[in-house]
Amino acid sequence: MPKSASDSSSLAPSRKFDRDMSMPPETQVVIDFDDNRAASALVGPYGQNLALVERRLGVVVDSRGNHITIGGSREGCDAARRVLETLYAQALKGLDLAQGDVEGAIRAVVAQGSLFEFDAKNGKNAFESINLRKRPVRARTAAQDSYIRALKRHELVFGIGPAGTGKTWLAVAQAAQLFERKEVDRIILSRPAVEAGERLGFLPGDLREKVDPYLRPIYDALYDLMDARVVERALQAGEIEIAPLAFMRGRTLTNAAIILDEAQNTTSMQMKMFLTRLGENSRMIITGDPSQVDLPNGQTSGLAEAARLLDGVEGIAQVRFTGEDVIRHELVARIVAAYEGPKAR
Repeated sequence: MPKSASDSSSLAPSRKFDRDMSMPPETQVVIDFDDNRAASALVGPYGQNLALVERRLGVVVDSRGNHITIGGSREGCDAARRVLETLYAQALKGLDLAQGDVEGAIRAVVAQGSLFEFDAKNGKNAFESINLRKRPVRARTAAQDSYIRALKRHELVFGIGPAGTGKTWLAVAQAAQLFERKEVDRIILSRPAVEAGERLGFLPGDLREKVDPYLRPIYDALYDLMDARVVERALQAGEIEIAPLAFMRGRTLTNAAIILDEAQNTTSMQMKMFLTRLGENSRMIITGDPSQVDLPNGQTSGLAEAARLLDGVEGIAQVRFTGEDVIRHELVARIVAAYEGPKAR
């Protein structure tokens, strides 16, 4: 277990704290981690994980082996300590720590505030997670936490928001979990083939070769969340099915986890047709970004219409993401904010 102290008078200043002698830190917190490997994973390559904590929480973090010192405001130091202890607990379990995990831990701590002490070891008061055989998938923002809760409790869920917020990723993770637990017999992946004015007929190859480019993000998520051999076998056996939206008419989908991605590019009739495919013991997840509609001018997005008509309907959940929920590269969040800002035209 990490050991921490907050008495700054007993600590020798680190090199990082010497950078600006005119602005000494209000508080210094020292944490000593016992496990060398986990502490190294916590720091990250070239200290990038600690640098992210510094930028996000307005603190200064210095590491010397297993000895980490945090300087800044009392609130910032407390938040940084909880973030580092959370990440250390994950590293002790052998989990890789990507920058998205660091970002998620920061957002979780900020969202939880200081009303209670976060139990990093036992995950008390932590965001929701989806437990897969290959690895657990944890919510990294409050919106993702609400999304996972909705996926677990509702048969039909809309995930609406900008790119990079994890809508499709978490939808695939939930479908994979249902499939692994044999709560459903198959996973059905669908997406409208409307991209920059192109249609399926313009693409070479058979049906799967035509559709594959459109579903590549979902494929990538499947292979990252499930064993590749399991995915290949399931594809060959039809347990994971690629179903272009245009070929869904007339079907009733039972015992299945069904994902419709890029739903902003469905027409009103297509969305109504897809929604009415839901059969017994099935879960349906619909994701899309209303700001990236590629439909011809004048056509109403089926996603926008469905979200409006089905708002408040029992058994249906809608979770909306914003630019603050973007978990890709830091610049993606800034790009989304710029396009959504008051100066955007």
